Amino acid sequence: MNFTILSSVVTVISLIVFLGILYWAFSSGNKEKFEKLARLPIDNENGN
Repeated sequence: MNFTILSSVVTVISLIVFLGILYWAFSSGNKEKFEKLARLPIDNENGN
């Protein structure tokens, strides 16, 4: 297997992983959890 084929395979795998992370990050099931995590610094400042 030469370097060109190996490079192409790694590129395709990286693209699939990146698209999977995008899908996970923007899926509607995670919205509430991410909003709760985003409020943590504000809640900690107020002592809640």
